[in-house]
Amino acid sequence: MLKVNTQPLINKKNLLAFSAGVDSSALFFILIENHIKFNIAIVDYGVRAQSKEEVAHAKALAKKHKLFCHTIQAPKFTKNFEKQARDFRYEFFDSLVTIEGYDYILTAHQLNDQLEWFLMRLSKGAGVSELLGLEALSKRKNYTLVRPLLNYSKAELLHYLNMHNYPYFVDESNSDKKYERNKFRHQFSDALLAEYKEGIARSFDYLQKDKEVLESAFTLKVSQKELRIITLHAQEAKVRAADITFKKLGYLLSAAQREEIEKEQSLVIGGAWAVEYQDGLLYIAPYMRTDMPKTFKEVCRVNKIPSKIRPYLFQENIDPTLIIPH
Repeated sequence: MLKVNTQPLINKKNLLAFSAGVDSSALFFILIENHIKFNIAIVDYGVRAQSKEEVAHAKALAKKHKLFCHTIQAPKFTKNFEKQARDFRYEFFDSLVTIEGYDYILTAHQLNDQLEWFLMRLSKGAGVSELLGLEALSKRKNYTLVRPLLNYSKAELLHYLNMHNYPYFVDESNSDKKYERNKFRHQFSDALLAEYKEGIARSFDYLQKDKEVLESAFTLKVSQKELRIITLHAQEAKVRAADITFKKLGYLLSAAQREEIEKEQSLVIGGAWAVEYQDGLLYIAPYMRTDMPKTFKEVCRVNKIPSKIRPYLFQENIDPTLIIPH
């Protein structure tokens, strides 16, 4: 049995993001072997002939082990499939958290996924925080995202399944090189892990510790709806703080946008997000333009709320006198 720390999952309401593939099947049976209580959720994207079989398998597996299986049929995505599929999947998970009250959502991301992300970001230009896209624990608004398998390679998970004769499906789309991640997987990460797995795993542990030190240079002070106010202990941390904050808001900054944030004190990102730096505080909120009463604008001025942030506060009825950290 693979040694996975399941202690934090005990006495929690857990939901496993299940696909019937190698990774999520391995995590499914690891949880079963460790007597962890959980349910599963699977999305049918309808793009492969075997997707119906995978959903039927998920339902049968859940029934056999006395679990509940949440299922949903995704609409047909005509462009940018990977992003739209991911957004749809997490909206589904978010709705289940709201309705069912799950504490943790478990995903089966593993070492190959970690390395693929690292290489893709490395090729585009990124710092330590951006290179490490996957964390063992990620706090979200209403739940915690848990990735218990980050130290194991896909080859190890496959060996575990085969050794125990556990069932799984192979997703044929994982071989389609029209997807960027698959290109990096087949040309780079699989070969690197086959020869240097132990060293790569140790490197990610070291990098994670370095990231924690770097991120101590700023502190999240306010989180209301989609408003974030971050205290910067060093101005040099502005880009890093913005990048991490946007990632948690579901938006990935480009290299050009990071450079813009570094240079400017007040700007709009992608026509959608306002970013303001003032008095050691970094403000991030959805960008809006709306008429505001003079009294509201005056309250914002007295409380030193940056101008691009004010419309969002007004729109969302957030009191400007209560949000500034002291």
